[in-house]
Amino acid sequence: MRYYCLLLVLSIFSACQSVPTESENASTGMALANVSDSFQKNATSEERTPPVVAFDSTITDAYLMGQFDPSKDKRFVKVAAKYAKRDGLLLRKETHEAFVEMAEAAAQEGIQFYILSATRNFSRQKGIWEAKWSGTRKVDGQDLSKTIPDPTQRAQKILQWSSMPGSSRHHWGTDLDINAFNNEYFEKGKGLAEYNWLVENAARFGFCQPYSPKGAERPHGYNEEKWHWSYLPLSLPLTQQVKLRLQNKMIKGFKGAESADLINIVDHYVLGINEECK
Repeated sequence: MRYYCLLLVLSIFSACQSVPTESENASTGMALANVSDSFQKNATSEERTPPVVAFDSTITDAYLMGQFDPSKDKRFVKVAAKYAKRDGLLLRKETHEAFVEMAEAAAQEGIQFYILSATRNFSRQKGIWEAKWSGTRKVDGQDLSKTIPDPTQRAQKILQWSSMPGSSRHHWGTDLDINAFNNEYFEKGKGLAEYNWLVENAARFGFCQPYSPKGAERPHGYNEEKWHWSYLPLSLPLTQQVKLRLQNKMIKGFKGAESADLINIVDHYVLGINEECK
């Protein structure tokens, strides 16, 4: 499913400037508000106009790969304590506002949502990846440095659930994890009610599940993650820029990075997402 015409894409690109001034922040907020309004009005339309994508220099490679400090970036805000499972979570302001609106709507129907994980920059993702790579953090109860000596196979094992640094959607401040980190939770009882609500309503607030079940329509990428949701008004133009610009050889600077090209990390993982989120 495609969500934007060229005008909307060009408007939203302005939201991703690397060093915005106060006046730029204000104009960006107006542009995003207009984009969000249009998104809501058109969310149920059966026909979409495919976005026309061009290289956008205001979206830097460093931003795409999470090589910045979101705590020092004025575009990011701290997740309100009411909606955060732990302190210090950060999101793009627009993502946070959309989530709060969605959570409040769900609460009126007896459904409670809170955020487990939000923005993770390159440095944070590197810590997670290298802990699993070196065996200091077990994966399915295994020390992978001992059980899987082949680097490509070890990387593929980690990639079942964790991204390589520089390739995660969590770098952008657009993606968040909700309520639980396992699919089983969302398959019965309270968790099933929460997931069903998201499936039925999340698109009204701009959210999409990027890691849908794997199969013919999504043969590559991470396993299904019913807890992971992406705010499309911001993540869509970033995904489009990834298609144009990100290359496997750019994914480097951590243990096991030599596997990125062999695995085709960009096409198979960064872009191996639900077609409705592209």
